[in-house]
Amino acid sequence: MKCRATFAAFAVFLACSTLSIAGSYPMIMGIKPVAIQVGTSADLVVQSRYSMDDSYRVLISGSGVTGEIIETHSKPLVGPNPKRPLPKRPKRAAGLEALPVRFHAAGDAFPGIRDIRLAGPYGVSTVGQLLVVQDPVIAESRDNDSPEKAQLIKLPAALCGAIESIEDRDYYKFHVEASQSLVFRVRGMLLENRIHDLQNHLDPIITLRSSTGTTIAVGDNDISGDPLLCQRFDRAGDYTLEIRDVRYKGDRDWVYCVEINDRPFVRTVSPLAVGAGKRVSLEPIGFQIPSATRIEWDVPKSWSAGSHDAQWNLAGKLTNPVAVVVTDLPIVAEAAAAHGTAKAAQFVPSLVGINGRIQNENEVDVYSFKAKRGEIFTFEAIARREGSPLDAALRLLDANGRTLSEGDDLAEEGQSTADGAIEDWRAPADGTYSIEIRDLLQRGGPAYVYFLKITHPEPEFHLFLDTDKTELSPGTSGVMFVNSVRKNGFDGEIALSISGLPDGVTAFCDRIPAGHRDGCIILTAAHDSKLAVSNIVVTGTASVTTGKNSRTLRAVAQPLQETYVPGGGRGHWPVDSHAVAVGAPTDILSVKLSRQELTLAPGESVRVDVVVNRAPGFTESITLDPRFNHLGRIFGDTLPTGVEIDGKQSKTLLNGADTHGYLTFHALPNVEPATKRPIAVMANVAINFVMKSTYCSTPLFVTTSTKK
Repeated sequence: MKCRATFAAFAVFLACSTLSIAGSYPMIMGIKPVAIQVGTSADLVVQSRYSMDDSYRVLISGSGVTGEIIETHSKPLVGPNPKRPLPKRPKRAAGLEALPVRFHAAGDAFPGIRDIRLAGPYGVSTVGQLLVVQDPVIAESRDNDSPEKAQLIKLPAALCGAIESIEDRDYYKFHVEASQSLVFRVRGMLLENRIHDLQNHLDPIITLRSSTGTTIAVGDNDISGDPLLCQRFDRAGDYTLEIRDVRYKGDRDWVYCVEINDRPFVRTVSPLAVGAGKRVSLEPIGFQIPSATRIEWDVPKSWSAGSHDAQWNLAGKLTNPVAVVVTDLPIVAEAAAAHGTAKAAQFVPSLVGINGRIQNENEVDVYSFKAKRGEIFTFEAIARREGSPLDAALRLLDANGRTLSEGDDLAEEGQSTADGAIEDWRAPADGTYSIEIRDLLQRGGPAYVYFLKITHPEPEFHLFLDTDKTELSPGTSGVMFVNSVRKNGFDGEIALSISGLPDGVTAFCDRIPAGHRDGCIILTAAHDSKLAVSNIVVTGTASVTTGKNSRTLRAVAQPLQETYVPGGGRGHWPVDSHAVAVGAPTDILSVKLSRQELTLAPGESVRVDVVVNRAPGFTESITLDPRFNHLGRIFGDTLPTGVEIDGKQSKTLLNGADTHGYLTFHALPNVEPATKRPIAVMANVAINFVMKSTYCSTPLFVTTSTKK
């Protein structure tokens, strides 16, 4: 669901600090224990805010992992394949916020973090996180908060617990033999980025101590804010692992998993980028890897350009999943000779991908290339997002070593990476230029690998779905906003399509007009639709012509989970799926408009009346809005440019039992021409400072002209 609140609605929400909303969907906060071992089944407890009563299905990203709900608060309302109609408005049992779920991970399930969500008659949940591991899972005991009460464990193991309160520390005791080496990998902060309502995150730190209490090693921030530590134990004996928050804070939902084993841990590989269908020789970089190890590997022919995870057997032991970049570019390798200045730069073709490494502290790598006046280039480093610790900073130089442009972190739709980029640089004259890459903090080492792309930017676009779910009930409609990011001169129209809808749900797919950011898809559930949920895919297509050549551009929309930023702000995090769910009728049964089309000339205003059919007994405040609005920031807007809502001539706040409102659409003198641009009039009910339960009308088509 989406947050669409005007300042007035936010003030109303502040005045009503306790909300009792029957239609609130579950917000998953964590899973205990948070991990499952491959090849096993386990009963885990999903924890949420807002009740999970009568949940009937578990959705899990990827393949090889399934979930089955084994207990509900009351008799299930319907089964996973319901045949009978939904009741008009089910009564919710109070507060099932801990739900046992039986998970199964197949023997070939890929290790790593999975997105999960639950579906029930009251809505599909926000995204939770489940970790698939290779070793036996050991859950934290109830009392392991001091060295004297350290929980005795057998290795290898995946330790799962929670830093549940202020100054909470968890202790585990284990035995090692002399000269044994172990890797300790912690996941805590990385399990929390997608959790909507978890405003403060765990920052874990681990400490290893001998039997006498002597500290022998400490692990802190390594992979994001999570520790990664490899320790060789010179002496046999018992040792203790302590894990806590570095600030001594705590929260019942701060779950963690510490994987401890003696297998090779591969942080990254060199070269980082490979070609599909090629046989390559890779150097694995990490811990517990025999010296001079090389991986001879046939890259799958079917792999498309982009990031892929791979695993290998090293010395008879399976590694962790490792990111490898597949590219269509010609690839060159960094030369062994020094090339740290513009004069000594390694010459490369002007369109190329470079596999390199910042081997030493203060090292700088420079590559020169030829360019013609007016030729446009984009330079992009790929490193941190694929496992390298490099914080890549780029600098573009002329033949004399003078700086022409610099690029640091790359950002898009609220997400940033430490990989640097310089986009759409135009060569001022014919000549030789150089691109410099270094670590921003002047660090270096074997793991500081990179793949540096030098390309001619081509027209393209990216799409994002705001948010990660759409809630419906029989006879109601819901809206999905599709945001576009246009690149490299592309400004054309984007046609939208959707696949994978549940039975009984139909879609009106808008287009994103040329020059606009936003489009929408309005979904409607049939009056006789049954309980259903599925993950959908939204695709955008467009045509672009360069000279005499035309080609089709295509992009799949990336779903974004909205996250609660302290203070009422709204953030985003990419997730694996967007779920469309048909549930039971809840707070609002329909949103009806007095008209389905309107036409506006410059300076003209038209009123549209809105009737909201409240469920019996539902008296919470409702706000009306045709735009995706939170605290004055517009996240989605399909109104034609130059059309606005006249706030003084509109009634957008419905209190108590009020069901009638209206919106007055006004065309400014500079209104752009548009033909039947679809918008959705939304009725929003606040759940918290960020999220809303959102209901909407069927499309309202707006036509504008430039003549009075």
